[in-house]
Amino acid sequence: MGISSSLFSGISGLSTHGNAMSVIGDNIANVNTIGFKSSRTTFEDVLSQSVSTASGSSQIGRGTALSDIDTLFQQGSFESTSNATDLAIGGNGFFIVSPLGSETEYYTRAGQFRFNADGYFVNPAGYVARGWALDDNGTDQGTLTDIRLSAFTSPPEATEDITAITNLDSTDISNSDSLFAAWNATAAEPIGDSAYGYQTAIRVYDALGNSHDVTIYYDKINAASEYNDGAMDFDNTWEYIVACNPAADERLGFDGMAQQGILMRGTMAFDSSSGALDRITSFVCDPTADPSVAANWTTAAWSLEGYPICTANFVTGVDQEISLQFGIRSTNATWTTGAGIADNVGDIAGGAALPTSSWEPQALTSTQYASASTTVYQTQDGYGTGFLENISVDTDGVMVGHYSNGQILYLYRVGLAKFNNDQALNKVGGNLWAATRASGDAITGHPGENGLGRIAPNSLEQSNVDIASEFVKMITTQRGFQANSRIITTTDDMLQELINLKR
Repeated sequence: MGISSSLFSGISGLSTHGNAMSVIGDNIANVNTIGFKSSRTTFEDVLSQSVSTASGSSQIGRGTALSDIDTLFQQGSFESTSNATDLAIGGNGFFIVSPLGSETEYYTRAGQFRFNADGYFVNPAGYVARGWALDDNGTDQGTLTDIRLSAFTSPPEATEDITAITNLDSTDISNSDSLFAAWNATAAEPIGDSAYGYQTAIRVYDALGNSHDVTIYYDKINAASEYNDGAMDFDNTWEYIVACNPAADERLGFDGMAQQGILMRGTMAFDSSSGALDRITSFVCDPTADPSVAANWTTAAWSLEGYPICTANFVTGVDQEISLQFGIRSTNATWTTGAGIADNVGDIAGGAALPTSSWEPQALTSTQYASASTTVYQTQDGYGTGFLENISVDTDGVMVGHYSNGQILYLYRVGLAKFNNDQALNKVGGNLWAATRASGDAITGHPGENGLGRIAPNSLEQSNVDIASEFVKMITTQRGFQANSRIITTTDDMLQELINLKR
């Protein structure tokens, strides 16, 4: 009985070392597998048999068995790639993926993702990565969902604010008695170059994404100006008009009129000592009123920030309100008049004193210096339709799209998951793990938060297999297997001798 039992001890050794060699072989086979985590085997002895000895009761071991096969979740090295959707996790956590159309979730460290023909963010096996949809401010919307781009275009945004910061040459002279009267939309050229001192143009967008040029014309005031209220400083005051192409002006009251295309008119007064813009006036006409009647040009309304507003109709029936920013804002958003001034401040043709407001200079403001007139800064907040050009992912998992219209829009935030017991995860192949009862439920969250690792874009996590270590283990495992095979052959020889006793 004692001799034959050693056969089974040898067999247990062969079996466990064979399994250990299988683990080593799997590790080496996956040395270049993206996101692969190596495994290791540990042995334990099996139940021992009690035997009687001269010193009392003792035990004889009956071989070995596999104690456990651990997965080593140590961080693998990163390989830099040229693909922005190649993602690696620096730290704890797994990407969450699901088969298309299924609620089953799997977990992986392999971040080799791309967008398929239907816009889904998938791995090479077609499993869809999951995350949170983001609003315009980058805030999560709803719960975890499949990452999918349903549209590869950026919708247009109508212009609401125009900023035009200029320096107007203080040595310039008046070119027209009235810049407003010099505009004639019915002529081949609405206004001649000799009618104004300076002009600056900026491209704006309507609600459909069509672009239009809006031009601001400037000219020094003279005594014959309709804005002259008897107390005007002609050396430091300019008239301006804001105009678009008359053919693009769809306002009903302006149709066919000489004033078609003029969106706003007014004056700009500069401080005589500093040259900085001190105050402005702004007059607009109701889109349905007759613009040739001076009384129809009334003081402009105010934006929430304290800038005067004009109304354009680039799209028929659509009022597009645009605020004009020259470098100062009203602190009370109110036009006021002095004592004895007529209530109709819009009657500018009658020479009434111009309205005033409480003005606050901005960090960048228009000026009147003794240098050539120039545009210092201009911008507007609208844009046309854009097409997706590329996608980038930040370290916090936020995915943004870069569009041909210059917009950068929030799309999704890649989700990560972690487990209380990673060792209990079930390998299902394809670089995937599945949760089990022993692993616990997945704890999902944002990259970089609550113990989860951060995302490394343009990177892939390599296998964490250590070739040198695996070869050393291979040698020791081979020798262990060889030694156990010797137990069997030696035991066989002993049994043969035992059988030969009968001769």
